[in-house]
Amino acid sequence: MWDIHEKYDKTQKPASREEYLKLCDAEFRAGFRAFFYDEFLNNVCLGCGDLPALLDEADCLLGLWRERGLSETDHDFAFAKSLTMAAKDKEAETPLKSVFMAPYVIEKKPVTPEAREAVMRVIHERRSVRAFHDKDIPDELLAKILAAGLNAAHSRNLQSIRFILVNENHEPWVFRGIDIPPGHHHIAVLQDDRCYQASEEKDQMQRIMDAGAATECMLLALHAYGVDGAWLTYNDEEQFPRLREKFAIPDYMRIVDLIELGWGCQTPFPPQRPAVEERVVVRV
Repeated sequence: MWDIHEKYDKTQKPASREEYLKLCDAEFRAGFRAFFYDEFLNNVCLGCGDLPALLDEADCLLGLWRERGLSETDHDFAFAKSLTMAAKDKEAETPLKSVFMAPYVIEKKPVTPEAREAVMRVIHERRSVRAFHDKDIPDELLAKILAAGLNAAHSRNLQSIRFILVNENHEPWVFRGIDIPPGHHHIAVLQDDRCYQASEEKDQMQRIMDAGAATECMLLALHAYGVDGAWLTYNDEEQFPRLREKFAIPDYMRIVDLIELGWGCQTPFPPQRPAVEERVVVRV
């Protein structure tokens, strides 16, 4: 359902301190992340851009964070503060080699042949399953599947992805109209449109890709953990409004797609795929 995008597509990125202060916390935090994880970090990494002007904006945003009373132990604030101090570090060879960025340095470990094969096996063997046993998925396993969605690629790190997670035994048939019978668990993938309001990223296709990336990562994760499911884009005039009313979903949350999941009781035949050479349109 794309019934609310016009309200947010027409907004502009805040251009002053006063405009930033008018934002709700969700909008401000999204704009904060977009600046530090995208614009500021990229310019610092590449050594380009107007660094003094970028530092002025960085200091302003850090000050606005404090002025709004947001936690200074928050991971986004801690990263932004460290990156700003690193950009000012005259002793470091480069900002990313500054001692202020040391907590964020992760050693890139080589992927073993066994790990590569496991990843590719998950990709190639995943199937869409639509029949499930009446058996709960443990909460800790559901949390790992949702975490995979949150770690998917997302434009400007705006972190717009939200979820509705429903056990069919707790709310029977609220997802009717998708599959009959419905899955044992349901995940509805939502996006908080406020995250885009303070950003220059307002393209509809980009938003769809953000949600799609999260959904695909969850599908791969659930298969890796031995869970089955199917990605559904089913949407009629009743389905999403019913979910909005049932769970009091505010109008700034858009429902994008759905995953049915559970312990599968069927093994679909593998779909036949063409060879790569048959689908490469251009190779130069």
